[in-house]
Amino acid sequence: MKLFLIGLPGSGKTTLGKKVATYLQTPFFDLDEEIERLANKPVREIFAGEGEAAFRRMESETLQKLIEENSDFVMATGGGAPCFHDGISIMNQAGVTVFLDVPVYELEKRLQAEQKQNRPLLSGTKSIAETLNALRETRISFYEKARISIHEDQPDVMTIITRLAR
Repeated sequence: MKLFLIGLPGSGKTTLGKKVATYLQTPFFDLDEEIERLANKPVREIFAGEGEAAFRRMESETLQKLIEENSDFVMATGGGAPCFHDGISIMNQAGVTVFLDVPVYELEKRLQAEQKQNRPLLSGTKSIAETLNALRETRISFYEKARISIHEDQPDVMTIITRLAR
């Protein structure tokens, strides 16, 4: 099974993805980390030097490569991956998509504890909450196409496993 975790920055895609992969005894991929490995530079440098369009193209190519080369995995996608280059359709055709729908107030708490420089779309002059609300507004129509939606402040591994079993 190919399992794709989607959602806004800070929703727990990577943290939960690693735990779900361990539970399912399957490989885990973080799409942003795979892009960084292939490009040999951090995402923030790709954004700064080549722009968002170039990053989104790399993201789509890396997503398709991982789908083609692996039969089973859990993947934490970047927050925008479902929204560009037909990402959500590609993921839905290849496996199961899970939208981690964590409220913006919870995401803001989580992200305030992090360094913003590691998240290019959050490094502007707007507050974290303003940026997250704007991202949610533009991305929600894609996220809602996920096969499974989990609406919780603190989703956990068993919530995802239980929903997959239905």
